[in-house]
Amino acid sequence: MAVRHRLTSVETVLEEGSWLFTVRDGRGDEKEVILVPCDDDERAPVEAWVNRCTHESQRLHREGVGAVIRDGGIVCPKHGSVFESCSGYCDNGEAANTTLVDVGIEVEDGEVYLTDDDVSFLRDGGANEDQGGPSSTSHIQF
Repeated sequence: MAVRHRLTSVETVLEEGSWLFTVRDGRGDEKEVILVPCDDDERAPVEAWVNRCTHESQRLHREGVGAVIRDGGIVCPKHGSVFESCSGYCDNGEAANTTLVDVGIEVEDGEVYLTDDDVSFLRDGGANEDQGGPSSTSHIQF
């Protein structure tokens, strides 16, 4: 059984719209993870997804912006694909028919805990790399 690590409160995720933290996977790689609200009576009030679009590894949560959530979906800032915040599934755009990589969490008494056996908590916030916006899709060079 995984060691539980308290991440944040459900209230914080709901107020901020998303919440970012960093983990280390079994290979020693750092991965950013986002918590997003989930409005589904059969699921927890938040879900955790690796912070990468399945199409081109574009960050979904960006420094100073957070994750853009529209109509219960996480919007990729590069091509506009929308992933259902509760299931991680995308049925449109460049990432159609793919699902975000999930990270195991539990919610108890309004607190969110990391419980995934395959990762270990490193820190609140993003990985130690450029947190810039989406790269251009233009092929024009100057």
